[in-house]
Amino acid sequence: MKIMLAPDSFKDSLSAHAAVRAMAVGIARIDPTIRIDHCPISDGGEGFVAAMASASGCELQRTTVAGPLGEPTDAVWATLSGEVAAIETAAASGLEQLAPEQRNPMHTTTLGTGELIAEALRRGCRRVLVGLGGSATTDGGTGMAQALGVRFYDPGGELIARPMCGRLLNHITRIDIDNVLPDLAATHIDAACDVRNPLTGLDGAAVIYGPQKGATPEQVAQLDDGLRHFARLLRDQLDIDIEHLPGAGAAGGLAAGLLAFGHAVLVPGIGIVLDAVEFDSRVADCDLCLTGEGRLDGQSLSGKAVMQVAEGAGLHGVPTVALVGSASDDARICLDQGLAAYHGIADGHPREYAMRHAAELLADKAEAVVQEWRDQRGA
Repeated sequence: MKIMLAPDSFKDSLSAHAAVRAMAVGIARIDPTIRIDHCPISDGGEGFVAAMASASGCELQRTTVAGPLGEPTDAVWATLSGEVAAIETAAASGLEQLAPEQRNPMHTTTLGTGELIAEALRRGCRRVLVGLGGSATTDGGTGMAQALGVRFYDPGGELIARPMCGRLLNHITRIDIDNVLPDLAATHIDAACDVRNPLTGLDGAAVIYGPQKGATPEQVAQLDDGLRHFARLLRDQLDIDIEHLPGAGAAGGLAAGLLAFGHAVLVPGIGIVLDAVEFDSRVADCDLCLTGEGRLDGQSLSGKAVMQVAEGAGLHGVPTVALVGSASDDARICLDQGLAAYHGIADGHPREYAMRHAAELLADKAEAVVQEWRDQRGA
């Protein structure tokens, strides 16, 4: 018997790798001879680079760049087959790098993410995969752009030399792209995201995600106004109109910056990962696939990791069961779209307890699910 373990991370609780390890512990209690394929995944958020680590030819890199508040931070990224780089926004500009009292998208920057892209170009990479999840920022990607050579000027005509952040968006009066890194034009950038939010407005980067990053209602309004101002400058000065493009608001508008200055293409992150780790060929000879994430709901049908895993496994007739932190009432519709079953690991436990003990709860649930599955088949 062979089982594929392909969970995403359980936000604020377990990384995808930790989730795989927990599932494996539970399965080993049943029968240590069961073959297990460890395949942690990511839809572009935290764990994107770690998920790519099992791809053929992947080499992990470490570069010191600016963190979300401009402080030096060691960020891990990866090269695949020499000319492809995988970069995770969360590693350089991530929310989880900051204590709760430090979180404020008025002051955080994507400069470090841009520095990682610049380093990848310097090393000869000509395709860059950027996972957009988990950012602490709402700077429209202007910090990232600075690292690639874009210059922003204030009302006095002075260069804005400090790292761009949310509160500086309204200070921009001119955008200069004459000094963009020469290699950028010959580089293909895929921006991996799983959201469809535009840059501004009621569904935009500031309104929807600003509060999660520490913004007050007043700051949300300022950030949205700043993003609108930035979008107008892009239209008026560079003839680039991305304000209402679905997905442009991902990572606090970092997607917009990548579109405007890096001519990026927005793609589903889970697709990039599944292709890179050769999920299709690996799952083909499995008897069962276990996936999972923090929450399963009706929105999971919109390109979320667990459903993409179920679809891929289903092409080979392999049933997929999701083990999740919690499930909404409308999660049942996922059963009509290829998921064989789902189980909440926290059932009967307070949320705080479940978050602290997620690994053991996941191990217990994996054990129970696989044992039941074996019993039903007389294995």
